[in-house]
Amino acid sequence: MELLDGKKTAADIKAEITAEVNKMKANKEKVPHLAAIIVGNDGASLTYVGSKVKACELVGFESTLIKMPSTTSETELLKKIIELNEDDNIDGFIVQLPLPQQIDTQRVLMAIDPSKDVDGFHPENFGKMALDMSTFIPATPFGILELLERYNVETKGKHTVVIGRSHIVGRPMSILMGRKGFPGNSTVTLTHSYTKNIAQITTQADIIITALGVPNYLKAEMIKDDAVVIDVGITRVTDESDPRGYKITGDVDFDNVSKKASFITPVPGGVGPMTIAMLLKNTLLAREQKRLLLE
Repeated sequence: MELLDGKKTAADIKAEITAEVNKMKANKEKVPHLAAIIVGNDGASLTYVGSKVKACELVGFESTLIKMPSTTSETELLKKIIELNEDDNIDGFIVQLPLPQQIDTQRVLMAIDPSKDVDGFHPENFGKMALDMSTFIPATPFGILELLERYNVETKGKHTVVIGRSHIVGRPMSILMGRKGFPGNSTVTLTHSYTKNIAQITTQADIIITALGVPNYLKAEMIKDDAVVIDVGITRVTDESDPRGYKITGDVDFDNVSKKASFITPVPGGVGPMTIAMLLKNTLLAREQKRLLLE
């Protein structure tokens, strides 16, 4: 069994991005600038956005964090998005989800300029991804592709089973694993909460990507020997023995599944660190695209 080490791979990617940024600085070029909008005080969201800002500092990007109160109206948020769309200094920006219930998430995502949509959630970018065109791939799926590529995990002709059909992970992953090229060219089954006899399907899978958010859902008896297991789940589970009072758990029963798998991602330290690294990579791509347009 080989561990798909997201922490190490993300550090490698950040080092590569830093080298690119240093070249830009040496050439007196503008460095990439990432902005993030956060509405409200959700603890997990604040932590996540904070780590994005720190990652920007690490690689030499400029970053702007815009905090808005949880009482912010949809109109106020849309006005702020239009400001960022029109700000030539900002290369890419994200709106941290989830948003408070008075705001229509879809309307907000639609308002973001697709050329600055480094989360890859705008329908224009999603559509380009589905058509195999060059675009921003959502950061978590992009990170999974990068792990598969850097560890040279064979995907051609393999049966990939995706568990979960969210627009952020499951659905894009099902499209990307079936595309032409590497990683891709696999036969994909997309499963979800209405799928019957899911264990029958997962035991036939060469590659399993689970993004369900149910701790320890995937058991050893649900996979075949030497399967590749990618765990996107991340849940806080109460644990009195841990000083924090909780531990971070994935969708996979890691201790038992890892004994049968050929490759597996740990939680934490697997897909999570890759997500932020690929958001930085998308921001670098946004800056490069803008530079080419101006030339």
